Amino acid sequence: MATIYDVAKKAGVSPKTVSRVLNGDAPVNEKTREAVHAAMAELNYIPSSAARSMRSQKSGLIGMITGAISASPSAAEAIGLPEIFLVQGVQRVLAENGMTLLISDTGGHRDRVPTLIKTLLEHRVEGLIYVAEWHQEVDFAGLLGGRHAVLVNCFDSHGTPSVVPDDEGGQHALVSALVARGHRRIAFLTLPESLVARGLRLAGYRRALGEAGIAYDDDLVVTAAISDPAHEFDYLWDALDRVLNLDPKPTVICCANDKMAMRVYALLRDRGLKVGEDISVAGYDDYRIITEHIDPALTSAELPYAAMGMRGAEKLMRLIGGTTRPNEPLKELVSGPLAWRHSVKDLKETVTSFKTRRRDL
Repeated sequence: MATIYDVAKKAGVSPKTVSRVLNGDAPVNEKTREAVHAAMAELNYIPSSAARSMRSQKSGLIGMITGAISASPSAAEAIGLPEIFLVQGVQRVLAENGMTLLISDTGGHRDRVPTLIKTLLEHRVEGLIYVAEWHQEVDFAGLLGGRHAVLVNCFDSHGTPSVVPDDEGGQHALVSALVARGHRRIAFLTLPESLVARGLRLAGYRRALGEAGIAYDDDLVVTAAISDPAHEFDYLWDALDRVLNLDPKPTVICCANDKMAMRVYALLRDRGLKVGEDISVAGYDDYRIITEHIDPALTSAELPYAAMGMRGAEKLMRLIGGTTRPNEPLKELVSGPLAWRHSVKDLKETVTSFKTRRRDL
């Protein structure tokens, strides 16, 4: 492998001149510059990025810790978070900024995170991004050593910049849209109480009802999932049975996520009920491998995975470049659109007046 000394000899210049050409830190005349580049091309010389980064204190590297790479199909089904979209969002922004992403995977073992952080810092990354499997609180502040870091899909109590989904806003938008379509008895099959998203989405649900003048009914809200992935939906049948036996019955069932909604479809069919006709169903996540491939297609509130990745990477670039915006929030909420499909029936009747009909004759 050619060295800087081989290039210098080939070009007929000193190693210091070759270094100046590589780093652009001192003037070199055009003829000499062309001779050095020609020698490098002929010798297939590859500059040492490590050496340059030690001099400049800039490696051009960003470290990411995630569980997306090692997630098996069964793990992805258990978690329900297509983290790869977050990774793609980060990568898109970093590429635009000329940065290189180094990904370290947890292998599904959270206790590996401290070691992975240490390894990435040893590789002189300019910043770190940690991507959590679901919206949660974490505590890695003591491991970061004052480095630039952004948390994505999670947050901490130490003020580390973070980007999280707007769970309250998403559920509020979904329930408000259901009300606008004539639904007033809206059941909500919720996440486990241990999850941050449960409380936020319940707040959004209640706020939407209150704004519409609909009294909150505790009987319509039932926990339908548990934290153990192997038994996540063991209580779903009972939860659904509780809301379907209410009088009056709900006209629509909001499910905590699209995986739950897919199972609710099957349970409703077992009861002889047609989704989108006899009763409506809405999901959450807009996990399109589910929402677009079940019948009828599922209405769902999107969790903005790619957008969270992009916002996290943009925030990190501003931290590194010292260009953070005035009054920029440490915790940034990212919202996603509602995807309306055929699983929700519009109950609002359009009444055509006699005068209008007469004009159309």
